[in-house]
Amino acid sequence: MGKVKKIIFYEDTNFQGRSHECSSDCADLHNYFNRCNSIRVENGCFMVYERPNYLGNQYYLRRGEYSDNQREIGLSDCVRSCRMIPQYQGSYRMRLYERYDLSGKMHELVDDCPNLQEHLSMSELNSCKVMDGHWLMYDQPNYKGKMYYLRPGEYHRYSDWGGVSPRIGSIRRIPDLS
Repeated sequence: MGKVKKIIFYEDTNFQGRSHECSSDCADLHNYFNRCNSIRVENGCFMVYERPNYLGNQYYLRRGEYSDNQREIGLSDCVRSCRMIPQYQGSYRMRLYERYDLSGKMHELVDDCPNLQEHLSMSELNSCKVMDGHWLMYDQPNYKGKMYYLRPGEYHRYSDWGGVSPRIGSIRRIPDLS
């Protein structure tokens, strides 16, 4: 049996001030702390969000210490929800569609893609279906810019994964780092 996944949020930098531990998804962290300026991920991987209910800017955090969120990862002190990325060992498979509602030209991914435009000749991604694995999408090539977490399921339009436009530059798998 693996270790329990755990993330600890601290109100102040350098792991000071009031803290709150999480080992599962939490749609609203506001009741536990007013601000968050440092984070420690003891085990596993998590996505943290700047708004409640897994909305707003998303940040992928793996095991490690983030003593100053703003300086180290560009995350403001407004952490309002978090999602645990479950352990996964197996194949990865995702279908990308140029149009809404899983229609139009389709490409299937089973591996990381550092530049969607170069490798798949796709300029817009309006919907997708994740069959296997957990993935991160980035709005710029080479895994840069805003990121979006996708778990198995159907995403009928880019807003379903939190996107503000259909422009996606790169996609990578989230390996199990437990």
